[in-house]
Amino acid sequence: MSLSGKTVVITGASKGIGASAARLFAEAGANVALLARSADAIAELAGEIGQKALAIPCDVSRYWEIDNAFQTVLREFGSLDVLVNNAGVIDPITSIVESDPESWSHAIDINLKGVFNGVRAALPTMLAQKSGTILNVSSGAAHGPLEGWSAYCSGKAGAAMLTRCTHLEAGSAGIRVMGLSPGTVATEMQVKIKASGINPVSKLEVSDHIPPDWPAKALLWMCSAEADTYLGEEIALRDETIRAKVGLTS
Repeated sequence: MSLSGKTVVITGASKGIGASAARLFAEAGANVALLARSADAIAELAGEIGQKALAIPCDVSRYWEIDNAFQTVLREFGSLDVLVNNAGVIDPITSIVESDPESWSHAIDINLKGVFNGVRAALPTMLAQKSGTILNVSSGAAHGPLEGWSAYCSGKAGAAMLTRCTHLEAGSAGIRVMGLSPGTVATEMQVKIKASGINPVSKLEVSDHIPPDWPAKALLWMCSAEADTYLGEEIALRDETIRAKVGLTS
């Protein structure tokens, strides 16, 4: 599909799903704004993509930073058409009783408040133009507890509900809102999970994980009218029906 003339903001764009999505959206003709804390990584990626890419160092847990980033996007590209809330962290991987309260809270700041901050910063522009797509990257961990992942599971569960709330409030105004649960993806996060040795996910092998370009392709497909059946819902990439719609093979 073509996204020529559209502007896409991607958080957590420095690696993994975010970086793959940035390349794919740019190939589809979109202007891409790359948001992440790693300034060097997104600058390098923007250089690779070319003039359609804008690198903006940003900590999504701080609303003023993401709001300023969105204002920069509007000045540079003139519109905000798609927001991919992808930034997320798995740490701390530990039991509740041994967890550090500040580290646990910081994970919530990124995995839940970071999604809210993106939605809150994007909605005024999207509502004014009566169009826009918000895609929140979720996880199976949003729907089932996993040992050692209390912060991650709780943050993702909150973000999944935020997807539904955003659709309830903004869907009738023409804003398309969906979540994507990609399953386990071969990213740096899986290296940390493997090293922890905690819960069944850490026992998976590299070959068990899908490549990051699969969820990137799903995110691009979710921008099409074909995905409108799933507005307000969370799409699971583990579903073979969804994979077929996206054009993926096992």
